[in-house]
Amino acid sequence: MIVPVILSGGSGTRLWPLSRKQHPKQYLNVHGKKSMLQETILRLNNLPDTKDPIIICNTDHRFIVGEQMKEIGFSNPKIIIEPVARNTAPAIAAVALQVKEDEGKEAILLVLPADHIINDIVGFHRSINIAAKNAKSGALVTFGVLPTNANTEYGYIKKSGSLNIGSYRVEKFIEKPDKKTAEILFKQDYYFWNSGMFMFKVDNVIKEFNLHANDILKNILKSVKNASYDYDFIRLEEESFKSCISKSFDYALMEKSENAVVIPLESDWSDAGSWTALYDINEKDTKGNVIKGDVIAQDTSDCFIYAEDHVIATIGLKDIIVIDTPNATLISKIDKSNQINKVLKKLESIGREEQLLHRKVHRPWGWFDSIDNGLNHQVKILCVNINSKLSVQKHLRRSEHWVVIKGKAKVLRDDEIIELNKNESTFIKIGSKHSLENVGNEKLLVIEVQTGDYFGEDDIVRYEDLYGRL
Repeated sequence: MIVPVILSGGSGTRLWPLSRKQHPKQYLNVHGKKSMLQETILRLNNLPDTKDPIIICNTDHRFIVGEQMKEIGFSNPKIIIEPVARNTAPAIAAVALQVKEDEGKEAILLVLPADHIINDIVGFHRSINIAAKNAKSGALVTFGVLPTNANTEYGYIKKSGSLNIGSYRVEKFIEKPDKKTAEILFKQDYYFWNSGMFMFKVDNVIKEFNLHANDILKNILKSVKNASYDYDFIRLEEESFKSCISKSFDYALMEKSENAVVIPLESDWSDAGSWTALYDINEKDTKGNVIKGDVIAQDTSDCFIYAEDHVIATIGLKDIIVIDTPNATLISKIDKSNQINKVLKKLESIGREEQLLHRKVHRPWGWFDSIDNGLNHQVKILCVNINSKLSVQKHLRRSEHWVVIKGKAKVLRDDEIIELNKNESTFIKIGSKHSLENVGNEKLLVIEVQTGDYFGEDDIVRYEDLYGRL
């Protein structure tokens, strides 16, 4: 059996401000009708002998993953939580050990990052079938992409002799090259881009970890054995996981293994890793523009313009990126957009939160959107999912007014239970123990007006919580 493993722990910072650390690109609809995570899973449909996927992500994203999985029909998804970020080698080791326990050592893992774009599903499946044959024979398989340009944003793989139809031994891995080196590699026909996708048998990859990265394997084995079950999640034990060195799977195993094999990917591919990459793969108008949202482009060419919240009008632009969101806007030359990290470091250094959060913030019960704020007030729209409930809590520095604009709510206010329907309201004074629950058959929308002298999310004292956040 093939067990798909979806690596979903990335932060997607190069697509800021659309992608934020608390809601990165893999959970956004940047290219298709669904999120990149959902598209990654759905493209496995009709692949023979395939189990339901396992998703590994960090703790901040666990409820987003759960909600998005349920949206595409997985009512009880298997989600493994990394306590801290430690790159791909510890993550893959953890899933391999978990699958060995659940499915046995002969299971084949298909490891896929959650943020790739692949449109040719037939070609993708054909490559997977070739890779599976090699994996059954003991190979650690990686998927190589035929380069279409001298790209410096990807690592490269050099192939050597052919093993059988459609597969080659790996001669060496090459880190992301400079422009001159990339141009040399692009002109030669035995180099691939490194896609970061893998396939191997569980028993074989554990043996390779034992041989080449035993320190990682020992710590991860402890972390898996002492994992806890939290809500719908498998939460890896923290101390052992934190003891692991942060290392990529390529560096830890693939570059050292004598069993590394590369399969050419028989389909289009992009990791959507930058605004230039997204510009390249998106459909363009007659003037070379990629236009998303409510945009009026006058005398504008070869630009990427994204309007999320309101109309954007441009005049006389060329080779420019304009990405507008409700609380942050990026304006950059296309060839300078790789410097976004400098902006994010600056925001962090001055204590801003725009590198972390959108104006709309997702929570396990739904989301809230901070639509206005001032010295002594803040206004939010709350959306509470069906059968969901905010924690029983109190605030020490703010009061709250709630007005229901859609759905049916049950409110706890100290010792009182109140039911509110559309157009009805209540007041929660400072220090009152309270909660808000959706008891209707549709999503609950509430306008919340906060008044006080502090509105930070850390002014919450929780008493009860369905989602393990006490």
